[in-house]
Amino acid sequence: MTPWAVAIAINTALLCFAFVSPKKLLTPWGYANAWVLGVLLWGSFGWRGFAVTMLYFLVGSAVTKVGLAEKEAAGIAEARSGVRGPGNVWGSALVAALCALGFVVVQLASAAAAPSIDWAGLLMLGAVASLATKLSDTTATEIGKAYGRRTFLITTLQPVPRGTEGAVSLEGTLAGIAGSIVLAAFAWATGFISLAGVGFCIVAAFIATTAESLIGATLENKLPGLTHDVVNIINTLIGAIVAMVLGGVVGYSLVLTS
Repeated sequence: MTPWAVAIAINTALLCFAFVSPKKLLTPWGYANAWVLGVLLWGSFGWRGFAVTMLYFLVGSAVTKVGLAEKEAAGIAEARSGVRGPGNVWGSALVAALCALGFVVVQLASAAAAPSIDWAGLLMLGAVASLATKLSDTTATEIGKAYGRRTFLITTLQPVPRGTEGAVSLEGTLAGIAGSIVLAAFAWATGFISLAGVGFCIVAAFIATTAESLIGATLENKLPGLTHDVVNIINTLIGAIVAMVLGGVVGYSLVLTS
């Protein structure tokens, strides 16, 4: 079977299991969009890229449930008790999907002539960094809401209630860094990126999540069309670009060989 046929078979089986499972992590349309995403990632990157994305999805869903009752009582919980829809799927993984499409194009082009830059490796790095960024953001937000003792607005450092857009806490920040480490280390353990790539992803995730907090505090929902899902796309795009630039500057060959 071709990788795309395997991708369709695996994701269809997972979709059927998800629909009959009593535990729902996505809405019906969320599952349908996740099927498209899963096929694209497995078909492009193989099982490693798919596994990294699944880890993001499972850990991200799990941390959303942490302290859920308290967060719902305070009115700061995710909508639908954390059950994600299509907007959440693409807000989290559109950049990874674009990296996957770019990877396919680069592979086809390199079959004709070997490129001078390892764009394939950099796009793999970018995909992981985008997901590490989103997991860092999700983990920081959810753990901060549940356990943040002192929460400050990132632009003024003035105390604000937990759940405020652009708010940060020590507990949430540390949890966010841990989330990016877990995802990047898993990508390295599967052989998807190198050990150097892990460092690039962690740095990129921290920079991007800080930028996301600044956008949340100043511009989110204040500019037309700048919704939370759009901010998530910008967040993950920053993470991917920073990691790819670091990989290119330090040495793109390190992405796969160190």
